[in-house]
Amino acid sequence: MTDFLKLALAGVQGLAPYPPGKPIEEVEREYGVKNAAKLASNENPLGPSPKAIEAMQTAVKDVWLYPDGNGFNLKSRLASKLGVAMDMITLGNGSSDILQFVMQAYVDKDSEVIFSQHSFAIYPILTQMMGATAVVPPAKEWGNDLDAIAASVTECTRVIFIANPNNPTGTWLTGPELETFLAKVPERVIVVLDEAYFEYAIAPETGADAYPDGMLWIDKYPNLIVSRTFSKVYGLAGVRIGYGVCNAQLADVLNRVRPPFNVNSIALVGAEAALDDSEHVNKSVHINAAGLKRLYAGFEEMGLAFIPSAGNFVAVDLAQTAAPFYEALLREGVIVRPVANYQMPTYLRITVGSEEQNTKVLAALKKVLA
Repeated sequence: MTDFLKLALAGVQGLAPYPPGKPIEEVEREYGVKNAAKLASNENPLGPSPKAIEAMQTAVKDVWLYPDGNGFNLKSRLASKLGVAMDMITLGNGSSDILQFVMQAYVDKDSEVIFSQHSFAIYPILTQMMGATAVVPPAKEWGNDLDAIAASVTECTRVIFIANPNNPTGTWLTGPELETFLAKVPERVIVVLDEAYFEYAIAPETGADAYPDGMLWIDKYPNLIVSRTFSKVYGLAGVRIGYGVCNAQLADVLNRVRPPFNVNSIALVGAEAALDDSEHVNKSVHINAAGLKRLYAGFEEMGLAFIPSAGNFVAVDLAQTAAPFYEALLREGVIVRPVANYQMPTYLRITVGSEEQNTKVLAALKKVLA
């Protein structure tokens, strides 16, 4: 029989599939628990806006039609909200689509791609898929060391990924730090500023009052792409929709590799309606800020160190290998995220949930650590 793995591209042969958070149904079936709390994938415990749900339900009757391949209505709403031109926007099946378009358009086997230690797992996956060389400067206080990243740029560098806030550590960079960095990067190098958790990070309650809006630099730095998503604060993770904003010529390149109809019609109308519900966003941000404080207090009570976060999650240090405790928590009906694959073997990443879920995870963690 043909070995189809050997037929695959060299970069693909060495890849392992991305490990998603365990679904609730699987954990309840496998461990015999009920009402499991899924706090592994940084989802909004409030779910989507009621306006988004209503819009998506109405749109179901037209799913026999192809969606608007250009996403005109959503792009128009985003352009108005963000103060940019429509031709500066690229829509994706989640913001990870935008990252992949960048790699497909600009990276090959002779390229170098820079991202920090402890950065989002999709960056090394995409780099390896393209057969490129990953350059990974050590983190600084669990976040991006911008000086080290800038010093790593060579003639072969094509793309730099900066997550702000960073996943899974929750660390963030200030405006002055980022602008100083952007000024150092040669214009031929694409900088992707991944702002998946932007709406959570701008809340003063998170302590990230110095957190910047990357959109403000789009006109000044033509090599900058800012990516965002509707999966987090907007609660639309299941329909997959995100977007990138950059100068029009760069956006035109990304749209050349974007597959036709990559964003489905349900996602398009859901995202458009979600933008109209600022009350839901504000409520989600408020609940997250309160939940972070609750988790911090619980960790401190147990004597556990943690990394302060500007996202809707927090990485907590168990000071010992975390894998057995991850399994023990599953038996308690609590799903969190082990992050040993991020070189953080003693940490668990815990999504901020509802008040009930936060109480449940703290009680379960205290029990398994006893």
